[in-house]
Amino acid sequence: MLIEARRSRLVLVDLQTRLYAAMTPSSPNFLARILLLARAAAALNVPALATRQYPRGLGPLLPGLAQVLADSVPIFDKMTFSCCADSVLSEALGGDRDQVLLAGIETHVCVLQTALDLKASGREVYVIADACASRAPEDHRQALERMGREGVRLASVESTVFEWLRDARHPHFRELACAIRDLPKMGPDS
Repeated sequence: MLIEARRSRLVLVDLQTRLYAAMTPSSPNFLARILLLARAAAALNVPALATRQYPRGLGPLLPGLAQVLADSVPIFDKMTFSCCADSVLSEALGGDRDQVLLAGIETHVCVLQTALDLKASGREVYVIADACASRAPEDHRQALERMGREGVRLASVESTVFEWLRDARHPHFRELACAIRDLPKMGPDS
């Protein structure tokens, strides 16, 4: 039941400039939490990929996120709401990593549809609740409740990072624990 770095794949869903501007963050320091999650995945060798929904209309990835993502992190453009409905992206989600972690926007549209499709395909799916957002808080809340009823597991950025680390003797423990500790000091759009 624990999230394991060696079994995980992180999917960052539609964290784009124009879309983000319309969101109500689900937690304080929303963007800082996304960036921490991406940095932790890179440090702990958790493969990640990012998506962009209709980038011509919704813009590029958030500048801070684009800077954190390594050149090796593939970015997929899509028109489908579920990442699984896009054949190229669905193929990229395959492989031997059976735990898929989702973070992004909007919780009740692309994140929800992707989570339910991944769950139906037999994956162990985790939605990082404080790293997801919708325009309306009620849509975010209802989507999390629905996913929970359907067997999708919910987690937080902090619990995910500590589960990936597993041990205070991990070489990246101090760096990531300090980043988590510093989250409350950052502004909501840091």
